[in-house]
Amino acid sequence: MTVTTERAGAVPAKPVQGRIKCIVWDLDNTLWDGVLLEDGEVTVRPVVVKLIHELDRKGVLHSVASKNDRDAAMEKLREFGLEEMFLHPQISWNAKSESIKTLAKALNLGLDAFAFVDDQEFERAEVAHQVPEVTCVDVLELEESLARPEFHPRFVTDESAQRRAMYRGQLAREELEQEFVGTNEEFLAGLDMTFTIAPARREDLQRAEELTVRTNQLNSTGRTYSYDELDALRESPDHLLLVASLTDVFGSYGKIGLALVEKGEDAWRLCMMLMSCRVMSRGVGMVLLNHIMRLAAEAGVAVRADFVETGRNRMMQITYAFAGFREVSRDGAHVVLEADLGAVQPPPAYVKLEIAE
Repeated sequence: MTVTTERAGAVPAKPVQGRIKCIVWDLDNTLWDGVLLEDGEVTVRPVVVKLIHELDRKGVLHSVASKNDRDAAMEKLREFGLEEMFLHPQISWNAKSESIKTLAKALNLGLDAFAFVDDQEFERAEVAHQVPEVTCVDVLELEESLARPEFHPRFVTDESAQRRAMYRGQLAREELEQEFVGTNEEFLAGLDMTFTIAPARREDLQRAEELTVRTNQLNSTGRTYSYDELDALRESPDHLLLVASLTDVFGSYGKIGLALVEKGEDAWRLCMMLMSCRVMSRGVGMVLLNHIMRLAAEAGVAVRADFVETGRNRMMQITYAFAGFREVSRDGAHVVLEADLGAVQPPPAYVKLEIAE
């Protein structure tokens, strides 16, 4: 079977389906009926709880932006058995747009990946004005709104149901890092990280497609690939499709990297390279890239990489530069980079690298 890979050019639009990665909920008269500080006793809305659990199983995250007394609100969430469902809840008297910005930074997600649910038109208007990328939802239209495609990923993978736990692990790592006294390398060494690279298997492809859709900052071309495209490329003798995963003492990060190589006689073309934003601060961004460079050097071929400047993937451009890639041609936002195979670097000392056949 012959497969051709489309050369990088104009940045394609991200698919609408599954665009929302995190829903931010108001509390009073939204998650529950009543105003906590006025009524004292409030009643949780079963339909809201049902939707939260359903979307959580699909890998959609949830948080809170509420103008409320934090201690009272958290106690009520614990009473309802809902505290664990919400990541980094923002309960204060700050503007809700600021709360969402704080969440975007903490979860390392773009603002366009957020939806905000509130019963008050004023609050929705404030968020829409200050962070227009965020999708605002009137709680009176909740079920209809959350049935839209952007709230539902195309695939529900094994990792989907674990996503909240993975993000909780990441928040715990960051909290430990803030408290750690010592060098960054000493902190990373204490995480006991194992980075695994393997050829993509068919059971990896749903997550692989999801990675191309979800990853923005560390995506070399911004292009998305469907399950069927990835399956064809996986079986093509002219291509190499690799997946990377990472674990540490806090557990698994899941599959966090994907690379697609078109193998020519004299040069390999790196058509796609992406890493999940979850591992940006773990110092492992170049491990997969250097593995490909090492394989090419052993095969006696050059390595060139397509890169499309999307405005959001500057970090990936820096990763290529640190790995020894230099620009050799440009057509607008589409850049071709070539590797210095004499600059292949070993994995950091604090990372154990495992190569699976």
